[in-house]
Amino acid sequence: MATNNPAPPDSTRRSERSRRAIYDAAIALVVEVGYPKTTIEGIAARAGVGKQTIYRWWPSKADVLLEAFLDLSEQAARTAGQEPGSGGKYGIPDTGDLAADLKLVLRATVDELRDPAFEAPSRALAAEGVVNEELGRRFVATLLEPSLQLYVDRLRSAQEAGEVRPDVDPRIALELFVSPLAQRWLQYTGPITHEYTDTLVDYALNGLAPR
Repeated sequence: MATNNPAPPDSTRRSERSRRAIYDAAIALVVEVGYPKTTIEGIAARAGVGKQTIYRWWPSKADVLLEAFLDLSEQAARTAGQEPGSGGKYGIPDTGDLAADLKLVLRATVDELRDPAFEAPSRALAAEGVVNEELGRRFVATLLEPSLQLYVDRLRSAQEAGEVRPDVDPRIALELFVSPLAQRWLQYTGPITHEYTDTLVDYALNGLAPR
């Protein structure tokens, strides 16, 4: 006689729920109590998982937070309507119009930086990175440099298309519009708006265009 056995639990789905809960808990805690007071134990308790679950996936709280923050950034990119490129990574579009492409991405960046869900953990990690050299270096290597490389790649493509002078160093050139935005956001030296970043792009490309 046949018996109806219940279907086994979907371990993949369960793991994804746990991972999502851990991301959310890590981000929430670093905002509420700061990076130094955020612990693996606290993240586990907040997420409703055992701390061994976290240690099985990540070696330290820094790894948890950096991965959670990367996930948060990708969620923001999806919300902004950006499409992942090769390898599933979100990047800068190449429509053949460098100014339009940069303005599109920087406008999305402004929206992200003004979103409280993103801004609070961003500021917490950025502030801790100033006094915690190891975290600061990992923050740059894991999150910042890959994003900056996208600008390098787009500027190189523009060089090949003749929109940017061939003697320009793309890694330096990107700082003409990325660094002022970062400084304004970090130090509250002025409002960050779409109009502001549009102007940064216009000014920068005026200096980078072939003469």
